[in-house]
Amino acid sequence: MSKTLTRKPDAKRTKAGKTASPTTIARLFFLDLASGRVMSCNPDGADLKTITEGGKLPDGIVVDLEAGHIYWTNMGSSVSANDGSIYRADLDGKALTTIVPEGRTHTPKQLQLDTKNRKLYWCDREGMRVMRVNLDGSNLETLIETGHGDEYRRDARNWCVGIALDVDRGHLYWTQKGSDNAGQGRIFRAGIDIPKGQTPSARKDIELLHDVLPEPIDLDLDLANRTMYWTDRGDPPRGNTVNRAPMDARKDPEIIFNHLMEGIGLALDLKNNRMFMTDLAGSVYSCGLDGANTKMLQFAKGNLTGIAYAEIPSTSEKKR
Repeated sequence: MSKTLTRKPDAKRTKAGKTASPTTIARLFFLDLASGRVMSCNPDGADLKTITEGGKLPDGIVVDLEAGHIYWTNMGSSVSANDGSIYRADLDGKALTTIVPEGRTHTPKQLQLDTKNRKLYWCDREGMRVMRVNLDGSNLETLIETGHGDEYRRDARNWCVGIALDVDRGHLYWTQKGSDNAGQGRIFRAGIDIPKGQTPSARKDIELLHDVLPEPIDLDLDLANRTMYWTDRGDPPRGNTVNRAPMDARKDPEIIFNHLMEGIGLALDLKNNRMFMTDLAGSVYSCGLDGANTKMLQFAKGNLTGIAYAEIPSTSEKKR
């Protein structure tokens, strides 16, 4: 669900089977919806740990290496309760802090970190919004609003789910999934800021990039190659897949991974030419960006949602 965050040194293969630089440790962080756990393991699936638990239906996760934090969204006690929240903790799960308290966002889903401007972005599904906030929880903003009130909320075509950022070009991308297996899924792009004189519900800069998709969920971007990737939890053959398509050309999506069991989370590791995915059946997978070299890293570990990959500075490097 989040972009790869790395330091500069050349990569090498470590004894644990994970690719990282000599002064970093590669880790996956992912969420278990059923138990409210934040979990972590090596990129080969080894050294599985529960970092913290107690979240209410956690869904999206990012890693802030600069500050040594993880952030994640909680959808709340139920999708109708309007009690979503965003939490922060240290990388080891300690120092749990509420960044966005309950009631400020309805059902927060995929989460992204703007490292340059130190902001969090997420989609609010039943809130029918794309939102952002400063890392300390200040300056909460709604950037996109696709509907308002219960009548609009009952229409799943208004539900915003996955999100990705192209900060340098000033764009954000998001998915709206539609009803289950209805072929109503869409992917949009708009400016990262609301155009002057416009409102979140009446923006004129929104572009429809893809439609008639089964159920697009989480997004990630390969900015260097101008390619977007997303999971789709709809029915086969086009659903339960990972797809990719050009960011700047209208071409049919290419399915590069299938046989997910309600695919949700997605994280690209661009330096090592690979990706990681989760599904609600409790599996974590990895494969190349072209879909080759598929591996199952975890199995039956709950109902897994968001995932992030990070290369964490070692203790000795932090002390320098």
